[in-house]
Amino acid sequence: MLRHLLLLALVATTVSSHAACSFSHGPRLYVSGSKALDRGEIGRAIADLEEASRFMPESSEVQNHLGIAYEQAGRSEDAHRAWKRAVALDCSNQEAAKNLRDFERTAAVSGEARPEP
Repeated sequence: MLRHLLLLALVATTVSSHAACSFSHGPRLYVSGSKALDRGEIGRAIADLEEASRFMPESSEVQNHLGIAYEQAGRSEDAHRAWKRAVALDCSNQEAAKNLRDFERTAAVSGEARPEP
């Protein structure tokens, strides 16, 4: 019984330490990716922001910056998907809403708009 309790304690400690790491790792990747985006290091920005989105899947801000990075890399469909997700996660994210509107307006004018799947 004691052995079983020690094993449970070890598992609980491991899980909580991983949770703590992911709690701080996601924001650090978001900051790193955002700074890379500001410096024009688009590949690095995408890598960091994609990883941040894995740690923080409910972050509208991460999705918005990921959309910006995708757009700058010429990945229009990915940008569109990221901005739609950002707005779906937080409809009050005005920057993401503006990016989505601008993208869809430009796509409609240029004939790039695609029907929803």
